[in-house]
Amino acid sequence: MIDLHLIGIGTGNPDHLTRAAIAAMNAADLILLPRKGDAKSDLIDLRRTICGDVLTGATRVVEFVLPERDTDAPYLSAVDQWHDAIALAWRDEITQHLPKGGRLALLVWGDPSLYDSTLRIADRLCAEGLAITVTVEPGITSLQALTAAHAIPLNTVGAPVLITTGRRLRAGGWPAGVDTIAVMLDGDCAFQTLDSRGIEIWWGAYLGMAQQMLITGCLDEVANGIIQSRAILRERHGWIMDIYLLRRADHVG
Repeated sequence: MIDLHLIGIGTGNPDHLTRAAIAAMNAADLILLPRKGDAKSDLIDLRRTICGDVLTGATRVVEFVLPERDTDAPYLSAVDQWHDAIALAWRDEITQHLPKGGRLALLVWGDPSLYDSTLRIADRLCAEGLAITVTVEPGITSLQALTAAHAIPLNTVGAPVLITTGRRLRAGGWPAGVDTIAVMLDGDCAFQTLDSRGIEIWWGAYLGMAQQMLITGCLDEVANGIIQSRAILRERHGWIMDIYLLRRADHVG
């Protein structure tokens, strides 16, 4: 039996960990850390730092090479194949390091429930007949970190919020029926495709980290600055994690 704990670690700041997350890490027999290659070495360095800061016992920490998604294939099929490959990598590590079962922990950016597929990948292992129980320790999401950094409420009074991706925003434009949109996983600054008049934006990168950067203002005034800053930061660090909130100006407040 594998007792799998998926632990939300926020945006990489050890202060974002809950007491429950720290307890789960220390109770684990094994923590698996994915390596994504030299271009994203800072990401695994952050996980290593978190483990170094909070582990006090005999928990083993093992690194493994995370399979890469085929960026040339159609998106949905490529993601499906990628998740299969990750599940296979997990299974190989479990077989090698926990052959008799035990408690396994995986550190998940933000929270495992919000635009993260760790739970879906875990389902693949269960479907293969492996004896696995899954427990989630929630974490601070990038969306929470964004609104906190800008000191703004997520929603206006009594109004809904749509959480979507840059891919969907680019394909469909501003969705009907909502005045506030949170956009995640946007590598191409999809806000460029909108009519920027009358839209406010709150953008943040590396939220909660030492290199955190925030930009806010009318979209037609700050869009170019965000695009330029994003490119500079990505070049400097080799990777970037960012998110933004859009709100029609007549509904700000």
